[in-house]
Amino acid sequence: MESITVLVGSAVAGSSGQTNDNTQKVEFEAEELASRTEYGLARDGVGITDSRGVTETLYKTSDGRLVVHVKDWTHWQGEPDTYTIHEATEDDLSATGRWAALGAEAGYGRPLTLDEAIEKLHGEATEAELFGAPD
Repeated sequence: MESITVLVGSAVAGSSGQTNDNTQKVEFEAEELASRTEYGLARDGVGITDSRGVTETLYKTSDGRLVVHVKDWTHWQGEPDTYTIHEATEDDLSATGRWAALGAEAGYGRPLTLDEAIEKLHGEATEAELFGAPD
């Protein structure tokens, strides 16, 4: 175990260099199990951009709890970086859980069943459903 320090709250940088920082440090003893970054989509909706994203980190604390730290970040002035921390369960890290991709990185994942995959795809609108089929 090591001493971990993360932030919670938000911080935003203005165009003239001022910063509004409403973050606080959180310290705890834990082992980092996995971390992943999901990048935002480019403005045209095609491809990814490195100017916005979400980084999730999974920790196992000294008392055995699973904790996920989430940093929703941006490189754009006037947009906040937000930091949150959540207690998680193994179900949250499972193939159908809230943090399935992070759970897979940490070895909690498994392949979806056929029914889970169909339900997941059916529950998410496709680009064609949202914007119509291309002409």
